[in-house]
Amino acid sequence: MGTRVFVDCDPGIDDAVALAYLAARSDVEIAGVGAVFGNNGVERTSDNALRLLELYGRADTPVAVGASRPLVQRPRSARAVHGGNGLGDVELPAPAGAPVAESAAELLVRLARETPGALDVLAVGPLTNLGLALRLEPDLPTLVRRLVVMGGAVRAPGNTGTHAEANVANDPEAAEAVFAAGFDLDLVALDVTMRTVATAAWLDELKGVPGERAERTSAFLDFYADFYSGVFGVRQCAMHDPLAAAVLLDPHLVTESLHTPIRVELSGTLTRGMTVADLRPRPRRDDRRPARVVTGVSGTEFLSRMLDALR
Repeated sequence: MGTRVFVDCDPGIDDAVALAYLAARSDVEIAGVGAVFGNNGVERTSDNALRLLELYGRADTPVAVGASRPLVQRPRSARAVHGGNGLGDVELPAPAGAPVAESAAELLVRLARETPGALDVLAVGPLTNLGLALRLEPDLPTLVRRLVVMGGAVRAPGNTGTHAEANVANDPEAAEAVFAAGFDLDLVALDVTMRTVATAAWLDELKGVPGERAERTSAFLDFYADFYSGVFGVRQCAMHDPLAAAVLLDPHLVTESLHTPIRVELSGTLTRGMTVADLRPRPRRDDRRPARVVTGVSGTEFLSRMLDALR
Protein backbone atom coordinates (compact mmCIF):
# COMPACT_ATOMS: atom_id res chain seq x y z
CA MET A 1 0.00 0.00 0.00
CA GLY A 2 1.33 3.44 -0.92
CA THR A 3 1.62 6.58 1.16
CA ARG A 4 -1.38 8.91 1.38
CA VAL A 5 -0.23 12.41 2.30
CA PHE A 6 -1.74 15.82 2.92
CA VAL A 7 0.74 18.63 2.25
CA ASP A 8 0.40 21.92 4.11
CA CYS A 9 2.70 24.46 2.49
CA ASP A 10 3.42 28.06 1.48
CA PRO A 11 5.07 27.75 -1.97
CA GLY A 12 7.92 28.95 -1.90
CA ILE A 13 10.89 27.56 -3.80
CA ASP A 14 11.78 24.73 -1.42
CA ASP A 15 8.06 23.90 -1.11
CA ALA A 16 8.05 23.54 -4.90
CA VAL A 17 10.95 21.09 -4.78
CA ALA A 18 9.20 19.12 -2.03
CA LEU A 19 6.10 18.84 -4.21
CA ALA A 20 8.29 17.68 -7.10
CA TYR A 21 9.74 14.94 -4.88
CA LEU A 22 6.32 13.71 -3.80
CA ALA A 23 4.75 13.96 -7.26
CA ALA A 24 7.48 11.85 -8.86
CA ARG A 25 6.65 8.86 -6.67
CA SER A 26 4.06 6.49 -8.13
CA ASP A 27 3.55 4.99 -4.66
CA VAL A 28 2.43 8.36 -3.21
CA GLU A 29 -1.10 9.72 -3.29
CA ILE A 30 -1.15 13.46 -2.64
CA ALA A 31 -4.62 13.48 -1.09
CA GLY A 32 -4.77 17.24 -0.75
CA VAL A 33 -2.73 20.42 -0.46
CA GLY A 34 -3.45 23.21 1.99
CA ALA A 35 -1.94 26.61 1.28
CA VAL A 36 -1.00 29.05 4.01
CA PHE A 37 0.56 32.51 4.19
CA GLY A 38 4.30 32.54 4.79
CA ASN A 39 6.71 32.88 1.91
CA ASN A 40 4.05 35.08 0.30
CA GLY A 41 0.39 35.92 0.84
CA VAL A 42 -2.04 33.01 0.79
CA GLU A 43 -3.60 34.10 -2.51
CA ARG A 44 -0.20 33.73 -4.14
CA THR A 45 0.81 30.55 -2.32
CA SER A 46 -2.46 28.80 -3.23
CA ASP A 47 -2.09 29.90 -6.85
CA ASN A 48 1.50 28.66 -6.84
CA ALA A 49 0.37 25.31 -5.45
CA LEU A 50 -2.06 24.89 -8.36
CA ARG A 51 0.59 25.84 -10.92
CA LEU A 52 3.18 23.51 -9.40
CA LEU A 53 0.85 20.52 -9.21
CA GLU A 54 0.06 20.99 -12.89
CA LEU A 55 3.78 21.31 -13.72
CA TYR A 56 4.61 18.13 -11.79
CA GLY A 57 1.75 16.08 -13.21
CA ARG A 58 -0.68 16.09 -10.25
CA ALA A 59 -3.32 18.50 -11.51
CA ASP A 60 -6.11 16.40 -10.00
CA THR A 61 -4.95 17.12 -6.44
CA PRO A 62 -7.40 19.30 -4.48
CA VAL A 63 -5.89 22.58 -3.29
CA ALA A 64 -7.53 24.46 -0.43
CA VAL A 65 -6.88 28.06 0.59
CA GLY A 66 -5.91 28.32 4.23
CA ALA A 67 -5.01 30.99 6.75
CA SER A 68 -4.03 34.43 5.50
CA ARG A 69 -2.46 35.50 8.80
CA PRO A 70 -1.16 34.07 12.08
CA LEU A 71 -3.43 33.40 15.05
CA VAL A 72 -2.08 36.40 16.99
CA GLN A 73 0.68 38.42 15.37
CA ARG A 74 0.93 40.26 12.06
CA PRO A 75 2.08 38.28 8.99
CA ARG A 76 5.49 38.58 7.36
CA SER A 77 6.73 37.42 3.96
CA ALA A 78 10.02 36.19 2.51
CA ARG A 79 10.17 37.82 -0.90
CA ALA A 80 13.93 38.38 -0.62
CA VAL A 81 14.40 34.62 -0.29
CA HIS A 82 11.76 33.38 -2.74
CA GLY A 83 11.19 36.26 -5.14
CA GLY A 84 8.20 38.51 -5.70
CA ASN A 85 6.02 35.64 -6.95
CA GLY A 86 7.34 33.07 -4.46
CA LEU A 87 8.99 30.99 -7.20
CA GLY A 88 12.18 32.92 -7.85
CA ASP A 89 10.33 35.20 -10.29
CA VAL A 90 10.04 32.26 -12.70
CA GLU A 91 6.65 32.46 -14.38
CA LEU A 92 4.58 29.29 -14.75
CA PRO A 93 1.43 29.06 -16.89
CA ALA A 94 -1.78 30.16 -15.20
CA PRO A 95 -3.48 27.13 -13.64
CA ALA A 96 -6.40 25.47 -15.36
CA GLY A 97 -7.87 24.46 -12.00
CA ALA A 98 -9.08 26.42 -9.00
CA PRO A 99 -9.06 25.91 -5.24
CA VAL A 100 -11.80 23.84 -3.64
CA ALA A 101 -14.53 25.48 -1.58
CA GLU A 102 -13.29 24.06 1.75
CA SER A 103 -10.63 25.80 3.78
CA ALA A 104 -7.30 24.02 4.23
CA ALA A 105 -8.20 23.13 7.83
CA GLU A 106 -11.58 21.74 6.75
CA LEU A 107 -10.04 19.68 3.94
CA LEU A 108 -7.43 18.20 6.27
CA VAL A 109 -10.03 17.26 8.88
CA ARG A 110 -12.32 15.68 6.30
CA LEU A 111 -9.53 13.61 4.76
CA ALA A 112 -8.33 12.46 8.18
CA ARG A 113 -11.84 11.41 9.20
CA GLU A 114 -12.37 9.52 5.92
CA THR A 115 -9.36 7.23 6.45
CA PRO A 116 -8.47 7.21 10.17
CA GLY A 117 -4.87 6.17 10.75
CA ALA A 118 -3.98 6.14 7.05
CA LEU A 119 -3.15 9.79 6.30
CA ASP A 120 0.31 11.29 6.75
CA VAL A 121 0.69 15.07 7.02
CA LEU A 122 3.68 17.00 5.74
CA ALA A 123 3.73 20.56 7.09
CA VAL A 124 6.37 22.81 5.53
CA GLY A 125 4.97 26.27 6.22
CA PRO A 126 3.65 28.16 9.24
CA LEU A 127 1.47 25.82 11.28
CA THR A 128 -1.64 28.01 11.35
CA ASN A 129 -3.77 25.65 9.24
CA LEU A 130 -2.95 22.75 11.56
CA GLY A 131 -3.74 24.91 14.59
CA LEU A 132 -7.13 25.72 13.11
CA ALA A 133 -7.71 22.07 12.20
CA LEU A 134 -7.12 21.11 15.84
CA ARG A 135 -9.86 23.52 16.86
CA LEU A 136 -12.23 21.81 14.41
CA GLU A 137 -11.15 18.29 15.41
CA PRO A 138 -9.27 17.94 18.73
CA ASP A 139 -8.80 14.21 18.00
CA LEU A 140 -6.81 14.96 14.84
CA PRO A 141 -3.55 13.53 16.31
CA THR A 142 -5.24 10.12 16.63
CA LEU A 143 -6.79 10.32 13.16
CA VAL A 144 -3.57 10.95 11.23
CA ARG A 145 -0.80 8.39 11.15
CA ARG A 146 2.19 10.68 11.27
CA LEU A 147 3.06 14.37 11.10
CA VAL A 148 6.36 15.56 9.65
CA VAL A 149 7.11 19.24 10.24
CA MET A 150 9.86 21.28 8.65
CA GLY A 151 10.47 23.83 11.34
CA GLY A 152 12.30 24.84 14.44
CA ALA A 153 15.90 25.08 15.55
CA VAL A 154 16.73 22.99 18.60
CA ARG A 155 20.51 23.15 18.83
CA ALA A 156 21.10 25.38 15.81
CA PRO A 157 20.75 29.16 15.51
CA GLY A 158 17.60 30.61 13.99
CA ASN A 159 17.16 31.96 10.49
CA THR A 160 14.79 34.77 11.41
CA GLY A 161 16.53 36.36 14.35
CA THR A 162 19.04 34.66 16.61
CA HIS A 163 16.88 31.81 17.92
CA ALA A 164 13.75 31.28 15.84
CA GLU A 165 13.16 29.40 12.59
CA ALA A 166 10.85 31.07 10.07
CA ASN A 167 7.93 28.61 9.95
CA VAL A 168 7.61 28.55 13.74
CA ALA A 169 8.30 32.27 14.12
CA ASN A 170 5.57 33.08 11.59
CA ASP A 171 2.97 31.68 14.01
CA PRO A 172 4.42 30.66 17.38
CA GLU A 173 1.00 30.13 18.98
CA ALA A 174 -0.07 27.69 16.28
CA ALA A 175 3.25 25.84 16.49
CA GLU A 176 2.95 25.50 20.26
CA ALA A 177 -0.58 24.11 19.89
CA VAL A 178 0.58 21.55 17.32
CA PHE A 179 3.61 20.43 19.34
CA ALA A 180 1.41 20.03 22.43
CA ALA A 181 -1.37 18.09 20.69
CA GLY A 182 0.15 14.60 20.83
CA PHE A 183 0.90 13.87 17.16
CA ASP A 184 3.37 11.15 16.20
CA LEU A 185 5.74 13.94 15.19
CA ASP A 186 8.99 14.11 13.29
CA LEU A 187 10.65 17.53 13.43
CA VAL A 188 13.02 18.29 10.54
CA ALA A 189 14.65 21.40 11.94
CA LEU A 190 17.43 23.76 10.91
CA ASP A 191 19.75 21.47 12.86
CA VAL A 192 19.74 19.15 9.84
CA THR A 193 18.36 21.21 6.93
CA MET A 194 21.15 23.79 7.07
CA ARG A 195 23.65 20.94 6.76
CA THR A 196 21.87 19.23 3.87
CA VAL A 197 22.63 21.45 0.92
CA ALA A 198 22.46 21.38 -2.86
CA THR A 199 26.02 22.18 -3.83
CA ALA A 200 27.12 24.05 -6.96
CA ALA A 201 28.03 20.70 -8.54
CA TRP A 202 24.56 19.29 -7.80
CA LEU A 203 22.86 22.42 -9.16
CA ASP A 204 24.98 22.15 -12.32
CA GLU A 205 24.01 18.49 -12.70
CA LEU A 206 20.35 19.44 -12.42
CA LYS A 207 20.81 21.94 -15.26
CA GLY A 208 21.73 19.04 -17.51
CA VAL A 209 18.54 17.09 -16.78
CA PRO A 210 16.14 17.41 -19.75
CA GLY A 211 12.44 18.14 -19.50
CA GLU A 212 10.28 21.06 -18.41
CA ARG A 213 9.94 19.94 -14.80
CA ALA A 214 13.68 19.80 -14.24
CA GLU A 215 14.31 23.00 -16.19
CA ARG A 216 11.74 25.00 -14.22
CA THR A 217 12.95 23.60 -10.90
CA SER A 218 16.53 24.44 -11.82
CA ALA A 219 15.44 28.01 -12.52
CA PHE A 220 13.69 28.21 -9.12
CA LEU A 221 16.82 26.98 -7.39
CA ASP A 222 19.09 29.42 -9.23
CA PHE A 223 17.26 32.26 -7.46
CA TYR A 224 17.36 30.39 -4.15
CA ALA A 225 21.09 29.70 -4.48
CA ASP A 226 21.73 33.38 -5.20
CA PHE A 227 20.17 34.20 -1.83
CA TYR A 228 21.94 31.40 0.04
CA SER A 229 25.32 32.29 -1.46
CA GLY A 230 25.17 35.29 0.84
CA VAL A 231 24.52 32.99 3.81
CA PHE A 232 27.07 30.27 3.10
CA GLY A 233 29.70 32.26 1.19
CA VAL A 234 29.65 29.71 -1.64
CA ARG A 235 27.08 28.81 -4.27
CA GLN A 236 24.74 26.29 -2.63
CA CYS A 237 21.32 26.26 -1.00
CA ALA A 238 19.66 24.54 1.93
CA MET A 239 17.04 21.94 1.02
CA HIS A 240 14.63 22.50 3.91
CA ASP A 241 11.23 21.32 2.65
CA PRO A 242 12.32 18.60 0.21
CA LEU A 243 14.34 17.01 3.01
CA ALA A 244 11.20 16.88 5.17
CA ALA A 245 9.35 15.23 2.27
CA ALA A 246 12.14 12.68 1.95
CA VAL A 247 12.07 11.92 5.68
CA LEU A 248 8.34 11.27 5.43
CA LEU A 249 8.65 8.91 2.46
CA ASP A 250 12.00 7.30 3.27
CA PRO A 251 12.56 7.19 7.04
CA HIS A 252 15.71 5.10 6.56
CA LEU A 253 17.45 8.30 5.37
CA VAL A 254 17.54 9.41 9.01
CA THR A 255 20.89 8.47 10.54
CA GLU A 256 20.62 10.34 13.83
CA SER A 257 17.81 11.74 15.94
CA LEU A 258 16.82 12.61 19.47
CA HIS A 259 13.48 12.17 21.19
CA THR A 260 12.33 15.10 23.27
CA PRO A 261 9.20 17.15 23.94
CA ILE A 262 9.26 20.47 22.10
CA ARG A 263 7.85 23.76 23.32
CA VAL A 264 7.69 27.17 21.69
CA GLU A 265 8.68 30.34 23.51
CA LEU A 266 5.78 32.79 23.21
CA SER A 267 6.76 35.74 25.36
CA GLY A 268 10.52 36.24 25.22
CA THR A 269 11.61 39.64 23.95
CA LEU A 270 14.60 38.13 22.14
CA THR A 271 13.46 34.52 21.90
CA ARG A 272 9.81 34.55 20.75
CA GLY A 273 9.32 31.66 18.34
CA MET A 274 12.27 29.67 19.68
CA THR A 275 11.78 25.89 19.84
CA VAL A 276 12.83 24.72 23.28
CA ALA A 277 13.88 21.22 24.31
CA ASP A 278 15.21 20.07 27.66
CA LEU A 279 18.54 18.59 26.60
CA ARG A 280 20.01 18.13 30.07
CA PRO A 281 21.35 14.66 30.94
CA ARG A 282 18.46 14.32 33.37
CA PRO A 283 15.60 16.31 31.86
CA ARG A 284 12.63 17.30 33.92
CA ARG A 285 9.75 14.82 33.78
CA ASP A 286 7.34 15.85 31.05
CA ASP A 287 3.91 14.52 30.08
CA ARG A 288 4.08 16.01 26.59
CA ARG A 289 4.61 13.38 23.86
CA PRO A 290 8.21 13.54 22.62
CA ALA A 291 8.97 14.49 19.04
CA ARG A 292 11.63 12.76 17.02
CA VAL A 293 14.02 15.60 16.15
CA VAL A 294 16.01 14.64 13.07
CA THR A 295 19.66 15.59 13.56
CA GLY A 296 21.39 13.56 10.85
CA VAL A 297 20.50 12.19 7.41
CA SER A 298 22.20 10.46 4.50
CA GLY A 299 22.53 13.62 2.46
CA THR A 300 24.20 11.95 -0.50
CA GLU A 301 21.36 9.46 -0.93
CA PHE A 302 18.74 12.17 -0.47
CA LEU A 303 20.26 14.41 -3.16
CA SER A 304 20.58 11.45 -5.51
CA ARG A 305 16.90 10.62 -4.97
CA MET A 306 16.01 14.25 -5.58
CA LEU A 307 17.75 14.22 -8.95
CA ASP A 308 16.01 10.97 -9.85
CA ALA A 309 12.66 12.56 -8.99
CA LEU A 310 13.32 15.49 -11.31
CA ARG A 311 14.35 13.17 -14.12
